[in-house]
Amino acid sequence: MGNVSHAFGSRVLSLPQIDRVRWIVFPEVRVQTQGALFDDEDEQAQLPNILRVLDLQQEQLARSLGDGHRVIHGVAGSGKTMILGYRAEYLAKAAGPGSKPVLVLCYNEPLAVKLAAMMLARGLGDLVHARHFHKWCRQQLVAFGQPLPGQGPGMFDEMVEGVIRAVDRRQTPSGQYRAILIDEGHDFAPPWLRLVTQMVDPETNSLLLLYDDAQSIYERQRNRQFSFKSVGIQAQGRTTILKINYRNTRQILQTASLIAAELLSPDEKDEDGIPLVQPVSCGREGAEPVFIRLPTLQQEAHRIVDLLGSLHDGEGHAWSDMAIVCRDYAAMDTCASALRRRGLPLQLRKRAGDYNPAADAITVMTVRVSKGLEFPVVAMPGMGHMPAPDQDEQEEARLFYVGATRATQRLIVGVSGDGAFGRRLHPGD
Repeated sequence: MGNVSHAFGSRVLSLPQIDRVRWIVFPEVRVQTQGALFDDEDEQAQLPNILRVLDLQQEQLARSLGDGHRVIHGVAGSGKTMILGYRAEYLAKAAGPGSKPVLVLCYNEPLAVKLAAMMLARGLGDLVHARHFHKWCRQQLVAFGQPLPGQGPGMFDEMVEGVIRAVDRRQTPSGQYRAILIDEGHDFAPPWLRLVTQMVDPETNSLLLLYDDAQSIYERQRNRQFSFKSVGIQAQGRTTILKINYRNTRQILQTASLIAAELLSPDEKDEDGIPLVQPVSCGREGAEPVFIRLPTLQQEAHRIVDLLGSLHDGEGHAWSDMAIVCRDYAAMDTCASALRRRGLPLQLRKRAGDYNPAADAITVMTVRVSKGLEFPVVAMPGMGHMPAPDQDEQEEARLFYVGATRATQRLIVGVSGDGAFGRRLHPGD
């Protein structure tokens, strides 16, 4: 639409009218929920009251991504996964018979399950392989006859090292994929990125890396001197920054910023480095977050369960719309017990295979494994105890920011406890 006049006769289109035209003419610029990214019925869907479409920069990006290495730095909720889905679908459909597959990688297993379900729903399961990184590493070892490490605390590190050694010795081939797309790339250690970059077919050299340093919650040996060039990613001249958060309401983003304000201060870098991008709200209004202050975590959990039940019965939210996102397994178990006592359906994600994005149940999971997912309703118990005396406040702020920005409509936060976050979120009590 950048080359089209925004006037008809003497009438000039308003911005909402321009967005409505773009929604109709260019389906790929629609910012949808992750579950609807590949919904075949979307073409017949009614227009919502508030059109969630990409800004012009994102539209140009989604419609014109070429081959070569591309890096997108985008804040939480900026449509990174939507762009990845559009790109993967485009590459798969453009491939000729016998072409190499497209590989979609991420770190978190639940996000990989979600991405794989998207591709399968569109009939792309054979053309687009969506995997979490360590599952992919294991499959590489098995496929090329390399030994698997034994069970133990170092198993995953040994698995990665085994693939790296096999590629270096040419026992495992490089260039296996027509294109590789990496979601939540900030979770990847530099050696992982160096390994994955070698797996792109040099004839296409098609690599897309999505990144948000504010959500980097895993220690991956990276320091401030890290550069993409050092791991073989040629990002110069092919870097895009997305600042607008479309997922969260203004109220939810404001709450996340109460804890993560210092974390979200912009930090400029050159194109080969990692900038810290400050999110800008798209201006979508919603309900104020609900803060719960009760004497114990058990009471918080029961109050959360009551609120979720009311949102289901009174506002029509499906159980699958809801997630309880916890700091640790102990809080997960407390919330799961409260849900069972109330007789509400739940899925408790503690290990790989426990999460089913299609289940009609409330998802209970840790903040760490919620990364990349979104739910209309998110509850976060026990946040008032954060950070504990032995925890790094900045790292805990990252966790809170990741958890809070999973919510698209409603956010419920437990602020009981003596931690700094509880005082900051709900001062005066």
